[in-house]
Amino acid sequence: MHNNVLILDFGSQYTQLIARRVRELNIYSEIKPYNKLPKDLSEYKAVILSGSPSSVRSETAPHPDLSGIKGKMPLLGICYGAQYLSHFHGGNVAPSATREYGRANLSFVKNEEEFLKGLDQGSQVWMSHSDTIKELPEGGIRLASTHDVENAAFKIDGETTYGIQFHPEVYHTTDGKKLLENFLVNIAGLKQDWTPDAFVETTVEELKAEIGQDKVILGLSGGVDSSVAAMLLHKAIGDHLHCIFVNNGLLRKNEFENVLVQYKHMGLNVKGVDASARFLDALKGESDPEGKRKIIGRVFIEVFDDEAHKVENAKWLAQGTIYPDRIESVSASGGPSAVIKSHHNVGGLPDYMKLKIVEPLKMLFKDEVRRVGASMGMSESILGRHPFPGPGLGIRILGDITPEKVAILQEVDAIFIEGLKKWGLYDKVWQAGAMLLPVDSVGVMGDERTYEKCVALRAVESTDGMTADWVNLPYEFLQKTSNDIINKVKGVNRVVYDISSKPPATIEWE
Repeated sequence: MHNNVLILDFGSQYTQLIARRVRELNIYSEIKPYNKLPKDLSEYKAVILSGSPSSVRSETAPHPDLSGIKGKMPLLGICYGAQYLSHFHGGNVAPSATREYGRANLSFVKNEEEFLKGLDQGSQVWMSHSDTIKELPEGGIRLASTHDVENAAFKIDGETTYGIQFHPEVYHTTDGKKLLENFLVNIAGLKQDWTPDAFVETTVEELKAEIGQDKVILGLSGGVDSSVAAMLLHKAIGDHLHCIFVNNGLLRKNEFENVLVQYKHMGLNVKGVDASARFLDALKGESDPEGKRKIIGRVFIEVFDDEAHKVENAKWLAQGTIYPDRIESVSASGGPSAVIKSHHNVGGLPDYMKLKIVEPLKMLFKDEVRRVGASMGMSESILGRHPFPGPGLGIRILGDITPEKVAILQEVDAIFIEGLKKWGLYDKVWQAGAMLLPVDSVGVMGDERTYEKCVALRAVESTDGMTADWVNLPYEFLQKTSNDIINKVKGVNRVVYDISSKPPATIEWE
């Protein structure tokens, strides 16, 4: 990569969105923790400082060494990053008289500046800070203001150093993408050459060099991520790739059989392994969400270890891990961002397993994975599939897992998903599924009192899974789906619809 952007993570919940917005401009970006700067900065053409939950006025404030960056290469500070550039370089940051969160509009814009070209007075921006820059750093020139924030944007004279107190990476900042383009393309001079085709070409060559003639085992799930990972590896190593599709007993209705048929004509070497009894037996009595994830992950690895012994000289285990999986599990590049949950694809292998890990998609967001798949000519039926969690229905059954509960949820899920397809709603939804709640409620069927399960339906729209909004499905569809579920699925007498967004909720309930 010869046109890299380095993003220093100070722990902001939006750090990963910065990376995604940069990539939307076809420019490659990497996130590194603020306290682990790369020793060789020559491969980077620009640096962005993220926001942070910390205050620059705190004694424990994140404090990187920017001596090799500031004034020597294009530098953009966002929120905390801007306040950092001010506070430690001759300016003054103080508590804001009012906490500045949410939408604001630019009341002053110095739009003759290249940095703000295309942004006009009144342009909407998104604020999220409780400190504010009272005095600009040495050489600072004010470029933009809002009604409440005088120094909303600034530059440092004689440098390609800029600071903004709002977040251009969130969709609420109307011209945020344009501002990033101004900085990266017009000011830093980066080429917009990081495309799906370029990714495929580079990744295939890297996989050939890394793997050579070794054999690789890949766990297929039928989803977008593992399918695209399989095709990349197939392009690189051909028949040395051995794909295994494991039935963990927590798949959707008939999914094990359907997925095996799906891959039949893709040229992949696929073996189906029914380990459902093994998974369900290991999960017996476990109700803690993290406990369930860890059990599913452990048994998944054990099954693969068994299969690995059947493939002579297998050296690698391939996984379809993508960037959001890694971000939520181990934080951005091991940095200070908050950990939300563990992920089944992320973590070390046990000592007894001798396979090395290869993750061709580990730095891609979900929409990027789909674009890469399309560039390889993969079918829309695969690329258009909704994301489905690796632990499957195991984290959509709240509480302990039994075969009876799995059977109930499989039927509910099938009615919901097939209904979305019949009503022409499936492709308008990013992810959908049903949750079996640990709640029994009173109902009436045929003049008889029932005391049965409640299920929650969930449908969200998103682009990368980092944020998501609930989908306003038609009442008529919800009514029909609810009636079908209650009438056709024994054991369920109540259906509810989840209207929570992420954040504050997550897409899955566990």
